[in-house]
Amino acid sequence: MQQKFIISMLVSNQFGVLTRISGMFARRGFNIDSLTVGETEHPELSRMTVTMTGDDYAREQMVKQLRKLHDVQEIKVMDREQSVSRELILLKIKADSTTRQDIMDAANVFRNKIIDFSPQSICIEMTGESGKLDAFIELMRPYGILEMCRTGIVTLDRGNSCLKSMA
Repeated sequence: MQQKFIISMLVSNQFGVLTRISGMFARRGFNIDSLTVGETEHPELSRMTVTMTGDDYAREQMVKQLRKLHDVQEIKVMDREQSVSRELILLKIKADSTTRQDIMDAANVFRNKIIDFSPQSICIEMTGESGKLDAFIELMRPYGILEMCRTGIVTLDRGNSCLKSMA
């Protein structure tokens, strides 16, 4: 059965690491649904979060292959019940004098920030779980989405559990 998996990794913060990891997904015929990467509290490490869709076999194969890469220090398939996940979108919506207030009201209901305002558009910043972002995007479609930029998922374990480097 196809499911969406979140794989979190600590990797060496060096050039070429992203290419090697994303290339491995491509060589194995797996699509990356989302990918985020950024430096951690330790400058020599980056945290990479990859979401992919597949069955249990696909997940196991990707984890097995990722563990073989020298640059991957630690890897974990995140449990959705035991972790907190968020995404960010920047959304530019077509707005005029007749629609502006409705868009602003909807943004407030979803606890979004209006980060730019012009006579023809409103730019909104939103963070949250993917489902919440999807719902807001669908709500804004009738107004006219001029531009959208969406990050991938970032996730952390709840409580004291942490993804720690083996080094």
